[in-house]
Amino acid sequence: MKDFVYLASQSPRRRQLLEQIGVRYELLLATPDEDAESLEHVLPGEIPLTYVKRVTHLKLEAAVKRMKTRNLEPAPVLCADTTVALGRVILGKPENAQDAVRILKILAGQSHRVLTAVAVASGHRRSLGVSVSKVTFAPMKVSEIKAYVATGEPFGKAGAYGIQGMAAAFISDIQGSYTGIMGLPLFETAELLKNI
Repeated sequence: MKDFVYLASQSPRRRQLLEQIGVRYELLLATPDEDAESLEHVLPGEIPLTYVKRVTHLKLEAAVKRMKTRNLEPAPVLCADTTVALGRVILGKPENAQDAVRILKILAGQSHRVLTAVAVASGHRRSLGVSVSKVTFAPMKVSEIKAYVATGEPFGKAGAYGIQGMAAAFISDIQGSYTGIMGLPLFETAELLKNI
């Protein structure tokens, strides 16, 4: 068994979290012609848990195919996907500043769920785990939301915020996995890696 995993994620936070638990990794990133973002399209009527599992599975299979196409030495492949949900409504990555403001206005003064699925492929085996956490935002003034969006931090992040950044100043309560909210639940990840 190899002493590293392929990490199929562009997220610097996921890299930091793997390093935190001492997992060696090599990046296995999509090329521009792969259109990895299209995998995150929400199907009509899809509920958040089904969505996050489906997208993570698609990302994993795309990464395994990438490893084989590039003739890389076989090793476990790890990927994850995070979604933010208010009830059954999935709040994805903001398309622009106006969209980020819209999403954050919805989250302000509310509790929402953050669902992160993590999956590992090793040979023909596939394992998937899901972390579900609850995050509560304090009420926010529109001026505060616009100032936060102007920092650029909300872009590329589900729900238009990163808990490990400036948004932490607006979060009054969390229940669940802090690392899951960041984008890679370390307990679930460690369990999956132990099993392979």
